[in-house]
Amino acid sequence: MKKEGHPTSYVTKVHCSCGSEFVTHSTKRELRVDICGACHPFYTGTQKILDTAGRIETFTKKFGSGAYASLAKKKKAPAATTPPAE
Repeated sequence: MKKEGHPTSYVTKVHCSCGSEFVTHSTKRELRVDICGACHPFYTGTQKILDTAGRIETFTKKFGSGAYASLAKKKKAPAATTPPAE
């Protein structure tokens, strides 16, 4: 087996956003993850309930008109009239 063909393997410490830490092997020395087995709803059996009402109201305010406000066609300003030269 060639030595140049394989990446270096390290003992890696994994840090989760919930505060849990564990050790594994990886090609990186340290990993930071958002969710792990200690806090994932599938493994814990609990589920977090989100405030969907606030999200729906925000969505309706932003997209309720059916179009983006920034993409709406702007009315052309009336052409400036200059008084006739005497």
